[in-house]
Amino acid sequence: MALRFAKHHLPNHGVFDEYRYFVQGDTLPIVRVHGVDVALAICEDLWQEGGRVPAARAARAGLLLSVNASPYERDKDDTRLELVRRRAREAGCVTAYLASTGGQDELVFDGNSIVVDAEGEVVARAPQFVEGSVIVDLELPAAEADAPDGVVGAVDGLRIDRVVLSEKPLPAYEAELAGGYAHRLEDDEEIYSALVVGLRAYVAKNGFRSVLIGLSGGIDSALVASIACDAVGAGNVYGVSMPSKYSSDHSRGDAAELARRTGLNYRTVSIEPMFDAYMGSLGLTGLAEENLQSRLRGTTLMALSNQEGHIVLAPGNKSELAVGYSTLYGDSVGAFGPIKDVYKSTVFRLARWRNRAAEERGMIPPIPESSITKPPSAELRPGQVDTDSLPDYDVLDGILALYVDTDRGKDEIVAAGFDEEVVARTLRMVDAAEYKRRQYPPGTKISAKGFGKDRRLPITNRWRETPSP
Repeated sequence: MALRFAKHHLPNHGVFDEYRYFVQGDTLPIVRVHGVDVALAICEDLWQEGGRVPAARAARAGLLLSVNASPYERDKDDTRLELVRRRAREAGCVTAYLASTGGQDELVFDGNSIVVDAEGEVVARAPQFVEGSVIVDLELPAAEADAPDGVVGAVDGLRIDRVVLSEKPLPAYEAELAGGYAHRLEDDEEIYSALVVGLRAYVAKNGFRSVLIGLSGGIDSALVASIACDAVGAGNVYGVSMPSKYSSDHSRGDAAELARRTGLNYRTVSIEPMFDAYMGSLGLTGLAEENLQSRLRGTTLMALSNQEGHIVLAPGNKSELAVGYSTLYGDSVGAFGPIKDVYKSTVFRLARWRNRAAEERGMIPPIPESSITKPPSAELRPGQVDTDSLPDYDVLDGILALYVDTDRGKDEIVAAGFDEEVVARTLRMVDAAEYKRRQYPPGTKISAKGFGKDRRLPITNRWRETPSP
């Protein structure tokens, strides 16, 4: 081992709890490789002011190398690029931002490594969401004989920890080694890719090979099935249609058509005999009767999971999770929720993108058009549609994006143009559903504030807004 060092800036927000577990590094590690001084940093060291970036300039490093496992978030790409360009100018040297790709629990990492010169101009940029290697031929300054030792850094007074591996410069390459500027994914493709990579990593790293999904014929389970087929292969995806007496013919047909288009394994298990047995014993009515159907489906999926060894995927989206429009121990069962952090309006958009992408490649679109166009419904009673209980999803998602993602209050949301009564009702539903969200499985995080470590609120609340006098 040539050198060991710790991250200097420790993040303590969102999904990060590093102050709780780690000790802050107090050095500026510099490794001399082939006569070039390379300063080292870790992830948050670039995101915060001070520390190793100005210290690298003070130490006259020829290259600043930052290793990163920075979680993917929607719209983070441009922010990260501008950050690296600014830090390169501050460090006064070429800066290489090396980023991980893959998944870990709810987090997904998009790769997208960047190399910029001392003026902040991009030299090379790696692809998103794929492992790979980009070779870059850089003209780096030789280490200076009088490069400073001791304490450096304009802000934090870091101590140089210098290791010399080799003084001899590399010979000039005869062949031209050019970097690349990878094509940036469009927004929907980027999000979809993140969901695929996150699910694939979760399944593989937890020792599973196959997944099990309840197929209702609706848009949520259709999108989850499509993501699963792309993540682990259609041969490792098992779909189950579990109709009740309220299930429409078109929903059963859409589930079967999805299976035909994707090639996933498909079967039908009717819940009617189980439902009749429960109703005969309990005589349930209303919401209890509706939820019983969902819980019978959840029990069926978990039984098949135990018997056959598949991991169950929960199909719930962020909109429904936010307002509690799901059944505990029913549609919330499973080990992973691939679209847990995806609002319903985005679910529709991703489904359309995936179908369009298939058509552009001359392939069969995986999701039946009627699953996209028909009104969303849980089909737990005759004629039921989601808008019986919820605002239109475009309205609901607009309110939720302000309340959940950016912590805006009721008055600010109303001022943004939303109806006061709808806002008040939505916020009440969100606050009351915390106990359900706490019991939901993990799922890939794609937003700045997902349900989980990002948003830590108590389940029990007795406070009420006090009217102004």
